[in-house]
Amino acid sequence: MKQPAQPPRAGLPPLVVIHDRRSTDPVTLRPHRREGQEATSSAHAAATTGPPVADSRAVHSPSGPENRIRQLEADLAERTADLQRVKAEYDNYRKRVRRDRLAIREAAVANVLAGLLPVLDAIDQARAQSSVTGGFHQVARLLESRLAELGLHGVGEAGEAFDPRIHEALTSTTVSDATSATCIEVLRPGYRVGTHLMRAAQVAVAERPALSPPPPR
Repeated sequence: MKQPAQPPRAGLPPLVVIHDRRSTDPVTLRPHRREGQEATSSAHAAATTGPPVADSRAVHSPSGPENRIRQLEADLAERTADLQRVKAEYDNYRKRVRRDRLAIREAAVANVLAGLLPVLDAIDQARAQSSVTGGFHQVARLLESRLAELGLHGVGEAGEAFDPRIHEALTSTTVSDATSATCIEVLRPGYRVGTHLMRAAQVAVAERPALSPPPPR
């Protein structure tokens, strides 16, 4: 570092001037910046880098309110589709749970009612013998009404057409004027819960006579 010149002093020895030519500051350990170095470095950097170049990403990247609106509309459509799909899955799950609950309820009721069928058979036998009287008659009628509220209904009546899906033929009688197989007597009533047949009705059937084969010629 060059020191400024000092004026001569009268009667005193001349001052000793020391020039520090070290390239690094001994205190801060940073390189000395000499005069003209900063300007040279700036000029060299300007010559090397040249004029600033615009970022190609900024030039070609989509910007502006129109692109932003299109992006928001696409996001909204995607979220709407997701919401509709989740709603459809929830509706199907709710229907399936409701159907399973109804099936479990029907199965539980059917199991309870199946255990009461012998009681109903005993009441029918007592009624056939005219033994259902007095208080027993009230109990029997109340029991049958409560079971009907749970969905239990009798199957099989005299005079209806024979249906092998709900009838079980124990006896068969040929009647000349019969046009089709008909239940003429219910030997043991059948029962159903809703559309589920718990027990087929045992009946006596009247059938028309079989056609005799023509005589041989």
